[in-house]
Amino acid sequence: MSYTVDTQDVIIAPKSAWMKRIFDVVFAMLAFLLLSPLFLLGSLLAKLQSKGPVFYKSKRVGKDEVIFAMYKFRTMVVNADTLGGSLTTYQDARITPIGRFLRWTKLDELPNLINVIKGEMSLIGPRPEAPDYVEYYTEIQKQVLLVKPGITGPSQLANRDEEEKLKGQQDAEDYYITELMPKKLALDLHYVATQSIATDIRWLLKTFWVVIFAPRRFK
Repeated sequence: MSYTVDTQDVIIAPKSAWMKRIFDVVFAMLAFLLLSPLFLLGSLLAKLQSKGPVFYKSKRVGKDEVIFAMYKFRTMVVNADTLGGSLTTYQDARITPIGRFLRWTKLDELPNLINVIKGEMSLIGPRPEAPDYVEYYTEIQKQVLLVKPGITGPSQLANRDEEEKLKGQQDAEDYYITELMPKKLALDLHYVATQSIATDIRWLLKTFWVVIFAPRRFK
């Protein structure tokens, strides 16, 4: 799936911003309550995997290029950032066995709900990117930063197997910057140009379907 998006195609409807915020808060709070047992399970597993904190706070670029800390359950060894880059490669040695399970089940992303409640993220939106990679955005691609990044969305679902796509690449980071990232941004730009509460509900249902009925093979 790919899209060609011109600058003029990306139009944000201000009147929908407050509706989207209400949508985010209501569904995030409900999800937090309903998934609280899984949240406790994720916390326990993250603590048991190795010495270190339960949460991993990753720097991400949000709406209007504001840097925020994105919460996830820790899935790597302590100080993983000093042992490698911000890009997670195929069968990354920094990921613990329990962390691999958390990533496979997507339990590691449950704390993203905290970011939604705080107003830093939305349930549905462009994939939140690290500052180092946002530096490579073109002026057109920067339009994804006109909205809050999302826990899920078109580019997140299309790249659930991102680590697999990086498998065997001689220079994984260069491949990500020149090949994968532009494709993801094209999907995100199309979302920004067409987003509405109706489309957000469709992406939320699609995410639920994919996670529950189309799980990835555990490795």
